[in-house]
Amino acid sequence: MTKYGLRARVFTLTLAPTLIIGLLLSGFFTINRYQDLETQLSVTGNNIIEPLAIATGNGMSTNNRESVRYMINYAHRKHSDIIRTIAVFDKNNELFVTSNFHRNFEYLMFPADEPFPTNTRLKWHDNALVFKTPIIVENDFTNLNRGDENDSILGYVALEIDLSALRLQQYQEMFTAALVLSLGLAISGIFAYKLTKEVTGPITDMVDMVDRIRRGHIDTRIEGRMIGELDTLKNGINAMAISLSDYHGEMQQSIDQATSDLLETLEQLEIQNVELDIAKKRAQEAARVKSEFLANMSHELRTPLNGVIGFTRQMLKTQLTTSQRDYLHTIEKSANNLLTIINDILDFSKLEAGKLLLENIPFDFHDSLDEVMRLLAPSAHEKGLELTLKVDHRVPFGLIGDPMRIQQILTNLIGNSVKFTERGNIDISVELKSERDNAIDLQFMVRDTGIGISERQQAQLFQAFSQADASISRRYGGTGLGLVITQKLVSQMEGEVGFTSRLHQGSTFWFSVRLMKTDLPVSQPLDIHSLLGKKVLLIEANMQAASIIQQNLIRGGLHVTYRSTIPEKVEPHDFAIYNLTPSNIPDLTQLEADICLLEQFAPQVFAMLPSTELALSEHLLARGISGCLPKPVAARKLFELLMDPDISTSNLSVVPSLPNPIAPLRIMAVDDNPANLKLITALLKERVEQVDKATNGKQALEYATQHEYDLIFMDIQMPEMDGVTACKEIRKTPLNAETPIVAVTAHAMAGERERLLSEGMDDYLTKPIEEHILEQIFASWIDTSALNTPTPEAEPLQEPPSQPSSEPLISENGSINWSQAMQQSAGKEDLAQDMLQMLLDYMPEVELLVNEALDGKDVDLWPPIHKLHGSCAYSGVPKLKKLCHDIETLLKQETPLSDIEPELFELVDEMNNVVKASQEFLVAS
Repeated sequence: MTKYGLRARVFTLTLAPTLIIGLLLSGFFTINRYQDLETQLSVTGNNIIEPLAIATGNGMSTNNRESVRYMINYAHRKHSDIIRTIAVFDKNNELFVTSNFHRNFEYLMFPADEPFPTNTRLKWHDNALVFKTPIIVENDFTNLNRGDENDSILGYVALEIDLSALRLQQYQEMFTAALVLSLGLAISGIFAYKLTKEVTGPITDMVDMVDRIRRGHIDTRIEGRMIGELDTLKNGINAMAISLSDYHGEMQQSIDQATSDLLETLEQLEIQNVELDIAKKRAQEAARVKSEFLANMSHELRTPLNGVIGFTRQMLKTQLTTSQRDYLHTIEKSANNLLTIINDILDFSKLEAGKLLLENIPFDFHDSLDEVMRLLAPSAHEKGLELTLKVDHRVPFGLIGDPMRIQQILTNLIGNSVKFTERGNIDISVELKSERDNAIDLQFMVRDTGIGISERQQAQLFQAFSQADASISRRYGGTGLGLVITQKLVSQMEGEVGFTSRLHQGSTFWFSVRLMKTDLPVSQPLDIHSLLGKKVLLIEANMQAASIIQQNLIRGGLHVTYRSTIPEKVEPHDFAIYNLTPSNIPDLTQLEADICLLEQFAPQVFAMLPSTELALSEHLLARGISGCLPKPVAARKLFELLMDPDISTSNLSVVPSLPNPIAPLRIMAVDDNPANLKLITALLKERVEQVDKATNGKQALEYATQHEYDLIFMDIQMPEMDGVTACKEIRKTPLNAETPIVAVTAHAMAGERERLLSEGMDDYLTKPIEEHILEQIFASWIDTSALNTPTPEAEPLQEPPSQPSSEPLISENGSINWSQAMQQSAGKEDLAQDMLQMLLDYMPEVELLVNEALDGKDVDLWPPIHKLHGSCAYSGVPKLKKLCHDIETLLKQETPLSDIEPELFELVDEMNNVVKASQEFLVAS
């Protein structure tokens, strides 16, 4: 394109003016000539027709046709080259004579309804020009002047002139103009070509030479002499080529030198890469050894520590002197601190290695927060601090996430606030930031009135094994890992963490997490209709605590009257709630006086006590107070207490469970795990007459072709035929095509419920199975009214039978939580022991396969780990269950076996711990 750019530009600038001027001049003269020819023809026509009209006047007046015909024929012959026809019409507009026959005389005539004009008229047609001139008697011109035109006009002459010759002459003129224009363009083109040859030719040669220089032919030069500035340009290009040649020589020498240096550097880099590869392998081996060491030390350290803590607590229950009790408390506190440090280090190591996996299980969010408050309240109340919790009412009760890690984060932040605050409040708030589809973003804030952090010290936070001030660890204790672990956990939950602080004015730590909503019931709904419209007198000295309790009560439909102190006089109320401030506990005499005064205002008085003063509850209940609760007050506990004052921290009463009527139904339970199958069968036999058990999908399909069922509980992951396939096949059977099928699975991941329902399941039940959720499944799919049995919603709230106080609920090493096992077996001790025994019977097989895998044998560990995980869900072994969940997730992600060796070692150790701990529960039976 560059090669022809200049040439095209020269041609354009040369020819364009000639073309434009030629077009303008030729167009101007052609149009003038065109119009002149037409004017000339019209003048000729007038010169012919007007004398002819005068000459025919006598003939028309005497009606002499021959005389008139002679005249018009003579005129026609004389101008035959242009005249087609001459016709004479009388005053009646009828043809009088004509010089030539015409096939259509109408267009030569005047319209019949118009008077004849007094002068010549002409009209242009496509190929003819028509003239019409009136014939007037010469001696009657005086009549015309008087306006008597029709009496003086004898007729008119019509002349038709042929335009063919005119058009031909016009075309000749235009052709001549075009020929002259073309000749001018040709002459201009010759001059343009000569100019182009003299200017663009040398420029093109120079461009080619520059291109050759660009390709490396730097010895090329431009020869010959050129005109004007082109010769100067030629000399400049030749000089540039000479400079480039010299520079190229110097550059080549530099390149050769740099290449030599680069080869030496590459050799050094290759040596360094080999050394780095060796160092990498050593680091990986060191990391593996470290992980294995941490896994082993976790067991070796925590096992004796749990023994120290357990036996210390047992000794505290015996008769001891004051000094001995003080020593034991010191031992217990030190052991707990050491256990916390060990757990922090292990969590930090797993987070650094990316092996700390989060659970996604449905849980009661409010109950998890209350559990953290109950755990940390004693340490806050011991220092006289007020601990408050405010939860946005838009936050649902049921969420999917990792409740243990959320509790760990809150425990770290609140524990720090308690540690670094000497007086005032520690306020925790949870707000709903946003909600999209099934995901919600929550923001937690922990605000204290403690020592604060200076701007210089703030930069050192969120760093491992460091604190804002080195002296803090000596004064307050701690490893400096809490905030680091918090930051990494929050990051794994797709959230952020931050803080604001001013020295001596307190700190505010906040973090956000993303959780999923769930439709699964996580708690029994609380019916508070009986409290609607009731009046409550609230006494609370702390404004923040009072505001939270007041909002909860108002949201529950009660009318609240708030006072910071007990008033001397107030209108009667239904309830009075007296909150004691941790920093200002009245003596017993004053407390009784306050209660007496409140009893004058309300028939029922409730006391909210700091967790350090719970011993007062026995005295107050004996004194006649309606009920007591520890602070901070959970909204659900408060409403339960108002509805039933017998529910109190000092005298919990258990409502005996009422036996359910046996429904005449036939149900099939399908599960490949014997423990799971035994539990769900036991739960179902309490409600229905017949329960058929199937250990896999193939057997379930065989039963479905033989019997008709009212309900089917289907496990998902099974050998031979999985639950989804079995469900689709059962739908094809004539007996159970419409039978409701409930998916029973341990996977509570987001979207799992929707996936199973889209695959054909009718409902969704997670493991471990809770009795109240099982009741809701029955209520959804079984017509209880037709069976004449009470629906689960109509039954009173029941709690499982309490265990004897002499029986330990948690093993000494913490591996077995017997209260959890009893809850998962619906309070049946024999069933819980059977489930634990089945788990113990299966563990040697798993241990053998794990040891073979650790020895390097090709073993598929996922099926036995998955089966072990299912058995743990009903046996009260939370640690073992968590390990199985982590290992199962890693195996699903196809993690190399070498990367999960520490977890496998820990699994073997924990199975041994379960075996040891099981003796105290199985022997007790």
